[in-house]
Amino acid sequence: MTRIDGREPDQLRELGFQVDIAPHAHGSVLVNFGNTRVLCSAMLEKGVPRWMMHQNVQGGWLTAEYNMLPYSTLQRKPRDISRGKLDGRSSEIQRLIGRSLRAVVDLKALGQRTLWIDCDVMQADGGTRTASITGACLAVELAFQRFLAAGKIKESPLKKWAAAISAGVWEDACVLDLNYHEDKDAAVDFNYAMTEDLEMIEVQGTGEEATFTEEQMMEMLHLGKKGVAEIVEKQKEVSDAFDPTANVEILSRLS
Repeated sequence: MTRIDGREPDQLRELGFQVDIAPHAHGSVLVNFGNTRVLCSAMLEKGVPRWMMHQNVQGGWLTAEYNMLPYSTLQRKPRDISRGKLDGRSSEIQRLIGRSLRAVVDLKALGQRTLWIDCDVMQADGGTRTASITGACLAVELAFQRFLAAGKIKESPLKKWAAAISAGVWEDACVLDLNYHEDKDAAVDFNYAMTEDLEMIEVQGTGEEATFTEEQMMEMLHLGKKGVAEIVEKQKEVSDAFDPTANVEILSRLS
């Protein structure tokens, strides 16, 4: 079969990470899955939510926010604030990002700190939630590297790498990493969030007015595992090449 962009069924879109895009964030990454681009940032602040103090919960907290910028789609998308509330899709995705990262971050190792993750979609071409999880995990690790370099923590609270990818049934074939045109016409759509050792964090899947077989479900899972393994390898390469001491100004502000 020939996909819209010429990829093989099991082929990821071009994957890229640009680090330190947001100069005031403790860790930031512009991630692209093909034409989908998401700016992910991580910042650690002293203090935890009030409910943790009331319930005497030890350690820190991690929370995420997700937003599609007005120019991220072909037609301008109004900001949520202009409607006075967060739309249901954005709320669901930012909860997914938070759950995915809490699965791999040792919250007790954060101390009495809150880790804020912000994911802003600059260009949407399918897979914004999977790109957000993937980019956010790298941004978090870069922030942790800086805190380690500054002597503010003793070891990275990131227990395992996490990444996410989509797979689906498009034109009767199982394919990996759907772009927008494939996603909107897909008969089945799955999103996988996994750890580096391919343990499941969360699986979201549905037939879009269609059904799917167990064989197709297992084929999509196989594709998802292949995709996550390739993504994690790239995350590690970028992390290994990162110099946490390069930005002296950020290091001086860590607390």
